[in-house]
Amino acid sequence: MNRPQPEEYAPVYSNYIDSVTDNVIDQLARQARELPAFLESIPDEKAAHAYAPGKWTVKELLGHLIDTERIMTYRALCIARGETISLPGYDENAYVENSGYKSQDFRKLIAEFRVLREANLYLFRSFGEEELSKTGTANNYNISVRALLFIIAGHINHHRKIITERYL
Repeated sequence: MNRPQPEEYAPVYSNYIDSVTDNVIDQLARQARELPAFLESIPDEKAAHAYAPGKWTVKELLGHLIDTERIMTYRALCIARGETISLPGYDENAYVENSGYKSQDFRKLIAEFRVLREANLYLFRSFGEEELSKTGTANNYNISVRALLFIIAGHINHHRKIITERYL
C-alpha cells in the first residue's frame, strides 16, 4: 500500500502518519500483539496513575486509544463504502470524561483493545486499492481511507511513546 499524500489528510495528522515507517497493515498487526504485551507489564497501581494533575490515567489513555480506533475505523468504513456526507469530529477529552475508563478493570481494557484491533484487521485487509484511495470528509477535512489506516497506527505509536516517557 502506498503512503498517503499530504492532500489525503489534515496537517494535524502528519506526525502520526510520519511515524509509520513500514507496511501499515504489518504495523497494525504487530501492534495487536505488542501493545497488549507492553500494557500487561504495567502494574495496576501505575495504570491508575496520571503523571500530572488534569492528565489522563494510563487506563483512561488506553480507553482513548480504543475510542479513537473505533471512530477512525468507522470513518474508514463509511468512506470505503462511498459515504458522501461529512462525518463528525469528536472531543477526545469529553469522551474520556464521560467514559468511566478510570474505574474499569485495566486487564479487561487491554483485552478489549486486542479484540477490537483483531476485528479491525479483517476489515482493513479486505480493502482493495480502490477502497483505500477513496476520500471523504471527516471533521471538515478531506481524508482518504489509506490515511485513516496510517493515522490509526501512528496514533498508537504516539501514545505508546507518551506512556513510556511520562508514566513509567
